[in-house]
Amino acid sequence: MATPNHSDTTTAGVRVGATSYFLPEESDADDRRFVFGYTIVIVNDGDVPAQLLTRHWVIIDALGRRDEVRGDGVVGQQPRLDPGESFRYRSFCPLRTPWGTMEGSYTFRRDDGTTFEAGVGRFYLRTEVAEESAKG
Repeated sequence: MATPNHSDTTTAGVRVGATSYFLPEESDADDRRFVFGYTIVIVNDGDVPAQLLTRHWVIIDALGRRDEVRGDGVVGQQPRLDPGESFRYRSFCPLRTPWGTMEGSYTFRRDDGTTFEAGVGRFYLRTEVAEESAKG
């Protein structure tokens, strides 16, 4: 069974889609550095505005090493999305193995001050080599 390099999760009216891809030009297998890009699309499918405040990522490599990343906003921004609006960004993740996983959440605040966590479903980071060995 193939592992997905994308996810699509909706929480409290906020839909988060994630897609990953390998960046061979940024990677060096001999140095155990595998760099993956990912694209995130966030859509406010709800009825009220929501602003992204923080991010939390859980990254696990092929050897089970776990890394957690927390911070304000995404790519230096804290976008506020009115109903029907979307925000798209790209970033990257280095690993020491040719495959791993990412998942996490974003904290959002509504105009009334309430906050909620919008989930980002697990998606896989994998090189073509890892992808071929998974098929065998």
